[in-house]
Amino acid sequence: MTTKDVYDEMVDKWPSAVVTRPEIVRFTGGLMKGSYVANLDSRNEGPPRQRSGQKWIYPTKPFAAWLRGRSAAE
Repeated sequence: MTTKDVYDEMVDKWPSAVVTRPEIVRFTGGLMKGSYVANLDSRNEGPPRQRSGQKWIYPTKPFAAWLRGRSAAE
């Protein structure tokens, strides 16, 4: 049995399969702002994303995996 971590819980509690840039701050509990992710995107260092109309959207599971990869366990 695999244990869920905080990133899995973020995905489970989010009401959609995607998160938009303005919602990033809420999805991450204030850990990260959409503007910071936009800056990372401009340097090709951001999470997986796709365009929907005029908005960038981030699928929640890959976004959470990206966050997990950026964090260090203590």
